[in-house]
Amino acid sequence: MTARPPVPPFTRETAIEKVRQAEDGWNSRDPEKVALAYTEDSRWRNRAEFVTGRDEIVEFLRRKWARELDYRLIKELWAFDGNRIAVRFAYESHDDSGNWFRSYGNENWEFDENGLMAVRHACINDLPIKEADRKYHWPLGRRPDDHPGLSDLGF
Repeated sequence: MTARPPVPPFTRETAIEKVRQAEDGWNSRDPEKVALAYTEDSRWRNRAEFVTGRDEIVEFLRRKWARELDYRLIKELWAFDGNRIAVRFAYESHDDSGNWFRSYGNENWEFDENGLMAVRHACINDLPIKEADRKYHWPLGRRPDDHPGLSDLGF
């Protein structure tokens, strides 16, 4: 199995790097690419849905990004210890009727020794917003390095 640095135990710097890698991966909206960051038997709880393994992760992400259009995400480190990282995040997207949402959440991650995520627990709340209230305007893909983060935006 190939390592996916940084690997645990995490320092503050490597935990921040891991969080940014996860944000960049999810902003690619490429389910197959994103799934490679997880163990083959990774276990997720995402809202009320339970997902196990890369194949289910790919299917979950395909469904997600088919309904959450123009998806843009920011993640921020909250805490870390050993092989675990806690993050908070917010993303903006709209449905096929043009209704915009900002979704806020927290995730708890656990990694194996190769730096692959083995466990992901996500709690998420959706807030309807007006298009004029959007804060994420970068082109689809990776968030620019100079774009404000969650704390900078007051989220």
